Amino acid sequence: MKRLLALALIVPLAGCVSTASHIVMAPVHAAGWTVDKMTTSQAEADRNRGRRDRKEEERERKQAKKDAKRQRELEKQQGSYADPNS
Repeated sequence: MKRLLALALIVPLAGCVSTASHIVMAPVHAAGWTVDKMTTSQAEADRNRGRRDRKEEERERKQAKKDAKRQRELEKQQGSYADPNS
């Protein structure tokens, strides 16, 4: 009978202990989450740097293509204005 009474008291208290541990750990988890969001890991920094470099290379490639097209158009214009008698 005493064992049954002890078991009957322990089972509900197990839930209380679990809840209490969650309450106690909540500020620790919140602080960890905040620090994680406020800082940048090395992997994130590397990924961001790579992304930035690829975008810059793409901009340079587009600008070079645009410049080459402009140069061809200028050469074409200058060729059409050339004096055929000279």
